[in-house]
Amino acid sequence: MLWSGSASFGRQRYLGIISAATTLRHLDQILAHSIVSSHHPDLITVTALLRRVSDLGGSAAAPHALRLFSSVEYPDIFLLNVLLRTLPHSFALPLLSSLPCRYPHLRPNSFTYATVASAAAARPESIAALHARIVVDGFANDPYVGSALADLYLNSSQVSIAEKVFDAIPEPDTVLWNTLISGLVDNCSFSRAASVFQRMMISNTAKFSSTTLAVILPAAADLQDLILGSLVHCLAIKLGFASLTHIVTGLISMYSKCANICAAELMFREIEFPDIIAHNAMISGYSINGLVTSSVCLFKKLLALGVETPNSSTMVGLIPVFSPFGYELLVTCIHGFSIKTGIVLNSAVSTSFTTIYCRVDDMESARRMFDAMSKKNIASWNAMISGYTQNGMTEMAIPLFKEMQVSNVKPNQITVTSILSACAQLGSLTLGKWVHDIIIEERIELNVFVLTALIDMYAKCGSISEARKIFNEMEEKNVVSWNAMISAYGLHGKGTEALKLFEAMLSVSIVPTGVTFLSVLYACSHGGLVENGQAIFKSMLCDYGIKPRPEHYACMVDLLGRAGRINEALEFIQTTPESSGPGVWGALLGACMIHKESKLARMAAEKLFELEPENPGYYVLLSNIHSSKRNYLEAAMVRQDARKKHLLKSPGRTSIEVGDVMHTFTANGNVHPQSPAIYSELEKITAKMTEEGYQPETDAALYDVEEEEKEHMVKVHSEKLAITFAIISTDPGTEIRIFKNLRVCLDCHSWTKFVSKITERLIIVRDATRFHHVKDGVCSCGDYW
Repeated sequence: MLWSGSASFGRQRYLGIISAATTLRHLDQILAHSIVSSHHPDLITVTALLRRVSDLGGSAAAPHALRLFSSVEYPDIFLLNVLLRTLPHSFALPLLSSLPCRYPHLRPNSFTYATVASAAAARPESIAALHARIVVDGFANDPYVGSALADLYLNSSQVSIAEKVFDAIPEPDTVLWNTLISGLVDNCSFSRAASVFQRMMISNTAKFSSTTLAVILPAAADLQDLILGSLVHCLAIKLGFASLTHIVTGLISMYSKCANICAAELMFREIEFPDIIAHNAMISGYSINGLVTSSVCLFKKLLALGVETPNSSTMVGLIPVFSPFGYELLVTCIHGFSIKTGIVLNSAVSTSFTTIYCRVDDMESARRMFDAMSKKNIASWNAMISGYTQNGMTEMAIPLFKEMQVSNVKPNQITVTSILSACAQLGSLTLGKWVHDIIIEERIELNVFVLTALIDMYAKCGSISEARKIFNEMEEKNVVSWNAMISAYGLHGKGTEALKLFEAMLSVSIVPTGVTFLSVLYACSHGGLVENGQAIFKSMLCDYGIKPRPEHYACMVDLLGRAGRINEALEFIQTTPESSGPGVWGALLGACMIHKESKLARMAAEKLFELEPENPGYYVLLSNIHSSKRNYLEAAMVRQDARKKHLLKSPGRTSIEVGDVMHTFTANGNVHPQSPAIYSELEKITAKMTEEGYQPETDAALYDVEEEEKEHMVKVHSEKLAITFAIISTDPGTEIRIFKNLRVCLDCHSWTKFVSKITERLIIVRDATRFHHVKDGVCSCGDYW
């Protein structure tokens, strides 16, 4: 209603009283008075009341605010926007949906949708419907709405959709550019963030703010892209932002992660009075570059100054996560300081301690830290899960991941990357597919790291075709992705395919790394491609300037030795003194085992006993070589030496997944519930195989006993028990996958080929070095392994 002059004076009185109100009861009294005096409804007064309701009652006053709004017969859009800003998400979204029916005269504007987008962050399932309404109402091109919507998708880790929202806006403003770059960085999509920043640079409409430079610096840091970081530094100087604290701090972090610690120190010294944030950045920079002593010294100076109090970020930077070995006492001291000051209760600090304890393989301390956290965020769960995975404790990583799901903590890219690695180690295709399904159900962004982890998982679980399918569908491939696929082909003995992929990688201008060449050399070794391998080894140094590491030399020795060119392998070792580590001598000893070369085997073993005296594997190999040559006395002496030194070989174990359950077998094992049935079936299979021409390879037996006893010894190897169990537990024709922790022996390899033929099954065997795909009596390795 319209008021006269006296009424106008009344409105001012009401506005003054509303602003002075201190309780919701006061506001109720003011509203009652305005109704009695016929001053209600007045939009300006109601708007003031609504704002004050929010100030005094917060989200708990939502019903109160809704009743107040409903008391106005014809509210305007401004009042609606004020109401939406005060309401929690559970009220805001339903109210927007009800507008066409309850208030058909109200037409949402850009502020309405931007406000509701913020509320939708707590209800990810409603984002798509909100987006659709924004498009229908014609606000998809609005930069203000676009910024809120892109931020909403980025907070839900739906990076690709956020980029589509951005691309739909013809002239994005600076806020929108900043939102996208910042969100990409938060989602670890650093390459994409750098690409968007480059687009912004060549745009004619975009203007850089200090926020723009501050949000792109972490991307340059994590990519270790010194050129991009230096470019941002130059822009900061040009635009007059170089002296701003958040820019300087970002530059210190960027130069530190790019291993230019001198530039970082220079930036720090240019600050006349560095605050705690600058100190934290420099302390962290020293730790990242392994300068732990310098980090501790700066921390002590900070304490001595007494001006700034160390906070959680200080402690996170001080903990030597990047170079933990040799600093166990320091970690204990930092831990004690954190407990004394109470900083240890901060989740970021607790997570850092969990991480460093995992890296030094102190899993008990790591788990204690994790369990002691009152509030575990996604970073805390990731630290513990990845710690288990990196230390080979897959049996702990997977149950913890399931516990995390029960706790209603949504996994992110880092979580699934870690758990996929655990599935790959375990060789569990069922679990790997389950994690893949979770990625799809949770709409986790399929960035290059997640897709590469999927490639690795499928390859190591025996599904090379699925790995290649994912690789082919990747829109963005980095060198790690190419390495993973090349390595997968090597693992499956597909040397030719690995070489073709390596050539394809070079054709798209991806620069190979030392890991790339190692993967290609490994593939050549297991594929018998000696000349190709030699050419690639030469190219690595001559064409790409990559200095071979011990593992490259070991691959070359394996390449030559596996092909029977053992004397060339020995010559290679003797002519490259820098290669003479345990890896190369171990490769030579392995080649001697394959080709039963006992003289050179003794020489290689003696070298290995000097280099790694605590490794029992070399004693086992040498003993096996002597046994295969029927030199049982020498074999017994080698085993006796190992026993005197209390060296125990790892027992052979074979695992198989049947009905979502992992079963593990050992040689001569009888603890499995179905052992009687397994051994009975094994006898039947062996008898049928013998009729087909199978003869046990008794050279694999290590004792001077009768031939009949040797046949029995090789008959009960763990892989035979696992395959037999699969035969009696699955339908005819079902594919069998087994995982052996040691190299499969000659007899088991021959036995598996016969079984695949008489049972008409594909049998996939993963041993310690590679995969064997056995079908119709033929192995993919071509008996070259």
